[in-house]
Amino acid sequence: MAPPVYDTLILSDLHLGADMSRAREALRVLQENQYRRLILLGDIFADLNFGRLKKQHWKFLGFIRKLSNPKRNVEVVWVEGNHDHGLAEIMSHLVGVRVYQEYQWEYQGLRHIAVHGHQFDGFVVSNVHVSYYIGTLLYLQLQKWDSKNKTLTRFLDRLNTSWLRLSPKVAEGALAHARHHHAARIFCGHTHAAMHQHERGTDYFNCGSWIDAHPTYITVGEEGVQIHEYVERPDDLHPGQERSEETSEERSEEQNPAVAEPADFGDEVGFVEDGEYEGVAT
Repeated sequence: MAPPVYDTLILSDLHLGADMSRAREALRVLQENQYRRLILLGDIFADLNFGRLKKQHWKFLGFIRKLSNPKRNVEVVWVEGNHDHGLAEIMSHLVGVRVYQEYQWEYQGLRHIAVHGHQFDGFVVSNVHVSYYIGTLLYLQLQKWDSKNKTLTRFLDRLNTSWLRLSPKVAEGALAHARHHHAARIFCGHTHAAMHQHERGTDYFNCGSWIDAHPTYITVGEEGVQIHEYVERPDDLHPGQERSEETSEERSEEQNPAVAEPADFGDEVGFVEDGEYEGVAT
């Protein structure tokens, strides 16, 4: 039986550059599914420091650049998150993808909205610099100090979501925003907690994140909207393992950021052969 061709695949909060980012597994999801539209729903980067990017992070970006080629017939949409702020022009040139603050599309006669969700988080909106310097930078450093399984940082991430009541706050704001724009469905990230909430004829979906032990993504298609949990593989690298299991070549790349960008990202000639992209709808 042929795999389904989804109208849209959505993932968010990959946090490239963070030790906990599961870029390798996210790349597998994009390679192995078929879809007409891909929405990267914000916080694809941990921060603006590209020197933190590892080999697997560059491979993910290389795939996005390849996928954005018009010959692929896949619409690639990047919705800016609070961690991505300031990257719009860079991303347009780096991977050939247009960056939006908010994206809307029609499917099966219904209006859909994709917005990262930090807009409905009052703390982030009111404390941009505090959130970055204390939240982001400290959290990135804690990941380096934490154990291989990143037990502490994953716990702190869940505690932060619960303490600030992010999930209900973002859901409430998103649903109000969707109703104001007469949308049937709205999709967010930001909270790192996958969920679905239906209220007064409007559906809110959250994509979850790709820094957790159980990453999730969303598909929109003939079967409706589905939240998928990534199925683990024996060779998957869990948060924190990449650093301890990397090769000497990868360690050299990490120590020298100028080398960390693989040659296969530099130009079209050097891209990985098309066989790696057979899972994408054409």
